[in-house]
Amino acid sequence: MREQPIGEAMEDDERAKVIAYHRGDTHAAIDTLLEDIRHLRQQLALAEGAMSRGMTRGWRPDYDRR
Repeated sequence: MREQPIGEAMEDDERAKVIAYHRGDTHAAIDTLLEDIRHLRQQLALAEGAMSRGMTRGWRPDYDRR
């Protein structure tokens, strides 16, 4: 059975995969990740508009990390 990397090792592996996907171009990798953030924020806003407050018992999405 293969051990799964945890914590920082997993983050380093993900980072390396993202940069490798963009053939070492870190600016392109950052641009792609920023586009993903914008897309996910838009999806969250659409979901917030479509759900009722009763459905989530008053919970509201948070757009910023704490």
